[in-house]
Amino acid sequence: MKKIIAVLLAGLMLAPSVFAAKKISKKTPIGVSMPTKDLQRWNQDGANMKAQLEKAGYKVDLQYAANDIPTQVSQVENMITNGCKVLVIAAIDGSSLSNVLETARKKKVQVIAYDRLIMDSKAVSYYATFDNYKVGTIQGDYLVEKLGLKSRSSSDPVYMEFFTGDPGDNNINFFFGGAMDVLKPYLDKGVIVCPSGQTAKAQAATLNWSTEEAQKRMENLITANKYGPKASKLDAVYCSNDSTANGVTNALLSAGYTADNFPIITGQDCDIIAVKNMLKGTQAMSIFKDTRTLAEKVVGMVDAIMQGKEPEINDRKTYNNGTGIIPSYLCDPVFATVDNYKELLLDSGYYTKADLGL
Repeated sequence: MKKIIAVLLAGLMLAPSVFAAKKISKKTPIGVSMPTKDLQRWNQDGANMKAQLEKAGYKVDLQYAANDIPTQVSQVENMITNGCKVLVIAAIDGSSLSNVLETARKKKVQVIAYDRLIMDSKAVSYYATFDNYKVGTIQGDYLVEKLGLKSRSSSDPVYMEFFTGDPGDNNINFFFGGAMDVLKPYLDKGVIVCPSGQTAKAQAATLNWSTEEAQKRMENLITANKYGPKASKLDAVYCSNDSTANGVTNALLSAGYTADNFPIITGQDCDIIAVKNMLKGTQAMSIFKDTRTLAEKVVGMVDAIMQGKEPEINDRKTYNNGTGIIPSYLCDPVFATVDNYKELLLDSGYYTKADLGL
C-alpha cells in the first residue's frame, strides 16, 4: 500500500512539469487581450507586452475589447481558432470568460490572467499582477499618516468618503480590502467619520472604473452632505485608482475646492492626468505599478511555457479563482507623490517632462 501511495505522489509531483514539457514553436502566435484603450494604463500594458514579446522573437496578436464583454469573448475565440497556444488576458469581467476558456483548456492552451484574476475557470494556468492587497494597505497607511489618525480621537475626527472600482473586477476585493483592513479600526472608533455611511464595497463600487460615474457619485455626495470649502468638512476621499480619483477631483473642483483646501485624494496607476493633478495639489498620491516590470515578468512566463518549462512563481496561496489556487507572480507596488515623482517616473524613463507638461 505504501508503495502505491509513493508512486501516486511521485506522479502528482511530476504532473506540472509533464504538462508543460512540450516546446512550442516561436512561429505560434501569442494572444494578448486587453480590456480597453480608453484607460491609459491598458494602452501602456498592451504596448509594453507586445514590444517585449516581439523582441524575444514571438508573433503577437494584441487586441483591445473597448470594455465590451462580447467583443473580448469574440477576440479570445479568434485567438484560439488562429492557433494561439498561450493567451495573456486582462479580463473586463473576471467571470465572463468561463465558456470560451473551456474551449482553450480542451485545446491545451495555456492561459495567463494578467493583472485581473479570471474567475471560475479551470483553464487559468497562471496569474501575474502586482501585490493588490499591498496596494490597498499602502493607500490606507498613507491616509493614516497624512491625517494623523494615530493621535486623533472621536472628539477630533476626520471626514472621509470611499470609492473603489468595478464590482466585476476581482482586484477590488484586494484593493478595497487592504485599505479597509487599515482604516476600519479608525471607523469603528469614530476617528474616521463617513457622513454618507457608504463604506461597504458595493456602495463604494464604480462601474467600469469610470471617471464619469465617479464624478456623478461624488457630485451626489457633495449635494447630499453639503460638502464645500466653506460648508461641511471633507478631509479625504479614498479612491482605489486614478480614473475614479479624477472623477472625484473634477466634482470637488466644481464645488469650489482649490489646491489650498483640497481633501486628500488617493489613487493608483500614476496616469498622466493623476501626476499632473499631484503637481497641481489636487491629488495627494498614486500607487506606481511599473507596467514595464509586469510585462517583463509575463514575457518571462510566456517564454518558459513556450520552452516547456515551469514559469517563475512567488505566490501559491493567495489567489483562488473559485476552482483552486492559481500559481501567481506578484510584483511590488510603490507610491508616488510630489516628493518622489521625478525619481520614480522621470529618471526611470517611464514618462518624459513633455508627457507631464513640464
